Amino acid sequence: MDYFMITTVLVCLAAVFGYINVRFLKLPNTIGLMLITILFTLGVFGLSYVDATLLNAERYIISQIDFRSVLLDIMLSFLLFAGALHTNFEQLKVQRWPVLIFATLGVLVSTFLVGIMMYYVLMLIGLEVNFIYCLLFGALISPTDPIAVLGILKKAGVPKKLETKIVGESLFNDGVGVVIFLTIFQIANSGAGNVSITDVAKLFGLEVFGGILLGALLGWITYRLLKSIDDYDIEVIITLAVVMVGTAIAHKLHVSAPLAVVTAGLIVGNDTVRDTAMSEVTETYVDKFWELIDILLNTILFVLIGMEMLVITFKGTYIFAGLIAVPVVLLCRYISLLFPIKFFEKRLNFVPKTNLIMTWGGLRGGISIALALGLTAEMERDLFLVITYVVVIFSILVQGLTVGNLVKKIEQKKLSKK
Repeated sequence: MDYFMITTVLVCLAAVFGYINVRFLKLPNTIGLMLITILFTLGVFGLSYVDATLLNAERYIISQIDFRSVLLDIMLSFLLFAGALHTNFEQLKVQRWPVLIFATLGVLVSTFLVGIMMYYVLMLIGLEVNFIYCLLFGALISPTDPIAVLGILKKAGVPKKLETKIVGESLFNDGVGVVIFLTIFQIANSGAGNVSITDVAKLFGLEVFGGILLGALLGWITYRLLKSIDDYDIEVIITLAVVMVGTAIAHKLHVSAPLAVVTAGLIVGNDTVRDTAMSEVTETYVDKFWELIDILLNTILFVLIGMEMLVITFKGTYIFAGLIAVPVVLLCRYISLLFPIKFFEKRLNFVPKTNLIMTWGGLRGGISIALALGLTAEMERDLFLVITYVVVIFSILVQGLTVGNLVKKIEQKKLSKK
C-alpha cells in the first residue's frame, strides 16, 4: 500500500468519524474523533476473533506510518502556525510574562516533580526504572498539547483572559518541552558524564532562542511580502511557504521549529500586521485557509492517536502504573503553576481558581505520544508508552469533557457571592 492510499484511508476515516460526531454525538471534534476511533479499534479487535482481515489491514497501515516523524516533523508546524495565527496578540502581550514563566519554569518544575514522583511510584509497584528515564517521562508529559487545548477551549466557555494564558502557554511550552526532552534524551543516551552543564545550556539556548529569532525574522519577511502586493491567492501561498520553508530551515540550523512557526504565526496574525498588510478579502481567505488546514490535520491526528493502540504492548502492571500517573501528573502541574500564579495574580487580575482551571484544562495529546514513541527499548519504551497513552486518553476524554462544567461552576459560585 503506497502513501497515497494510506492517506486516502486516513482522510476517509476522519471524514466518516467526523460526520458521526457532528451528526450524532455533537462533542468537540478533538474528543469525538478520539472516542469514535478508540471504539472503532476495539470493535476491530472484537471482530478479529471471527475474521482478522480488518485488524491486519489496520495494523499494516499503522506500521507504515512513523507517527513521531509525521507529527513532530510535518504536521506540528502547520497546526501551531494555524493556532498562533488566530491567537489574540494584544491579550497575549498583556499576559506575556506569566505565559513565559508557565512555558519555561513551569515545564521544568513539572518535569522534575513528575520524574521524582514516578520514580518512587514505579518502585512501589515493583518496577525498577532508572531515574533518568523517569525524568524523560516527566519531560514528555509536562507540556500541554496546543492542538488538544485549542480545539476544546473554544467550546468550554473559558474567560478570554484565562483562555489566552492557557493557549499562549500551550503554544510555547510545546517547543520548550520538546527541547527539554531532547536535552535529557541526549544525557540518557550518552551518559551524564559525557554531557556538561555548558553543553546543556548551549543546546537549550540555541534551540529556544534560535527558534524565536528565526520565527521573528520569518514573520517580518512575511509582513513585508504581504504589504507589497494585493493578491489574496498569492498571499495565502506565501503564508503556506513560510511555514514549510521555516520548518526546513529550523531543522537545518538545529533550532526549535515549533517555536519558530509560533513566533511567525503570532506576528502575521497580529492586528497591526493585518490592518497594514492585508486587505479584507486577503484576511478572510488567509483565515479560512488556515482554519481548514487546522481542522483537516486535527481530524487525521486524532484518528491516528486512536489507531496507535494497535502498536502498544498493554500489560496489567503498565496500565496500573498509567492510572496512578494520572493524579501524579495533575498534582505536579498544579504545584508547578502555584508560584507564578501567586506572583502575577494581583498585578494582572487573574480570574478565580486560575490554577485549578489551568491544571484541569492543560490537556495532553499527540505530542506526548510522539515523544514516547521516540524512546528506545532500553529507556522502558513499552512501559512509558502505555503510561503516556492512559494519561492522554484521560486528559482528552475526561478533562476535555468536564473543563467546561468546571468553568461554569466557578462562574456560578463567583456570581452567588456578589
